[in-house]
Amino acid sequence: MKIVLIHGAWHDGSLWKDVADPLRAAGHEVHTPTLAGNGAGDIDRTIGHNDAVQSALDYIEAKKLNDFVLLGHSYGGSIISKMAEAIPSKIRRLVYWNAFVLEDGESIEDVAPPYYKTMLDEIVASGAYGQGAVKLPFPVWREAFMNDASLELAQKTYEITTPHPLKTFKDKVELKTFPSLTIPRSYINCTEDIAMPKGEFSWTPRFLNRLGLCRLVQMPGGHEACFTNPKLLAEKIIEAARD
Repeated sequence: MKIVLIHGAWHDGSLWKDVADPLRAAGHEVHTPTLAGNGAGDIDRTIGHNDAVQSALDYIEAKKLNDFVLLGHSYGGSIISKMAEAIPSKIRRLVYWNAFVLEDGESIEDVAPPYYKTMLDEIVASGAYGQGAVKLPFPVWREAFMNDASLELAQKTYEITTPHPLKTFKDKVELKTFPSLTIPRSYINCTEDIAMPKGEFSWTPRFLNRLGLCRLVQMPGGHEACFTNPKLLAEKIIEAARD
């Protein structure tokens, strides 16, 4: 099985390593592209959502991939929905892992708690990470994203994540044909994930219900299970991706 893993905000493709390795050991072909605007170094972080999507589509074309499972984590969920509109015949199944499922004309900012917008706008305005770039304050990373991790692991992973282009959260995403697509889909839910707080803004059932007929796969853990329990996450990806 071919699997393409689309990372979330503050990540890049290399940070899938501890998940990709057991998937490959199980015999699967795994691809981990880095989206435009993400990664270390001198990168343009003023880009928008369409630029990030196009970079993923360019990767698929360059690798000549077909009949693959496409997984998106968090912000990556908004990317794979647009990819599905562009190349529906190439995708075997869509898998959303604690990911945003947007409706036509929505932005990620529209479906996130208002306090995130306020916080991230203030960080960008401060210029701390350069034009258009934002990174979560460590206390938010530690308590809301790495709540199931030791302090040591939270600190280590915070150091290897990188600033993210805020515009990708603000851009309204057009999804005219997505509701009519017949690509099978799955949703992986980590039951202790509070990056989106429980209640009105919970990942599930809010985004799960937007997918219609959908396989639900659950596992214990928080938003960054790729760091805290990568082997189990790999097993759940296989479960979510199977026919």
